[in-house]
Amino acid sequence: MTFSGLVFAVSASATIYFCRSMSGGMPMPGGWTMSMMWMRMPGQTWAASAAMFMLMWLAMMVAMMLPSALPMLLNFRRSLIGNRHENAGAPVIVLASGYFLVWSLIGAAVYPLGVAFALATMRLEWLSRMVPVLSGAALIAAGAIQFTSWKLSGLRQCRDPQSCAASQSCGALREGWRHGLRQGVSCFVCCAAPMLALLVLGAMNLAVMVLIAAVIAMEKLMPKPEPVVRILGVALAISGMILIVRFF
Repeated sequence: MTFSGLVFAVSASATIYFCRSMSGGMPMPGGWTMSMMWMRMPGQTWAASAAMFMLMWLAMMVAMMLPSALPMLLNFRRSLIGNRHENAGAPVIVLASGYFLVWSLIGAAVYPLGVAFALATMRLEWLSRMVPVLSGAALIAAGAIQFTSWKLSGLRQCRDPQSCAASQSCGALREGWRHGLRQGVSCFVCCAAPMLALLVLGAMNLAVMVLIAAVIAMEKLMPKPEPVVRILGVALAISGMILIVRFF
């Protein structure tokens, strides 16, 4: 718990630093603001920009996901101790590494897509003016995802305490790595809608980030998460409709 608390504190501090350093943005046609995280700083190479984004993304994912992932990590550690594994710490770290590797790979996919879209909006004024409508459509899609069986299946996998119980059938390190990857994929599935909303509403906005992290934690940790899932779905859909209506 002490180590997890330290990791969370470091990642949260790094996230706050990145949010402050990337605050502001470029006003765009259509009445919206381009986030600094999609821009290359003067004198900075694209490789350096991508590396900075990945560092920021990993810090943000650890800060947002670690609190809701902690019960899963502790359950795996308890099962290791129950199966008389002498060193329970290393497999848990390996599990966490696999879990956050999945989120890092997602960030690696998000960055080029985000940069490509940002460059397109800077070159095409008509596309820039359509961004509020596209953002509204994305929020409506995120709301719809909340009501799919795909979402609920991923959420059940994330919440299942048996899914991360260690056994004596294989090495603890290998089992931790496998469980970490599996839980990372399940977490991505159940968090796809909130994360899409985060990207649309502003990944560098601390208030939005805290709100999304709180919703994810409630979905994963509350005894009955279904009301939270549905409320978020409706809220996202209504927010998307409001953005579209305002455009017209």
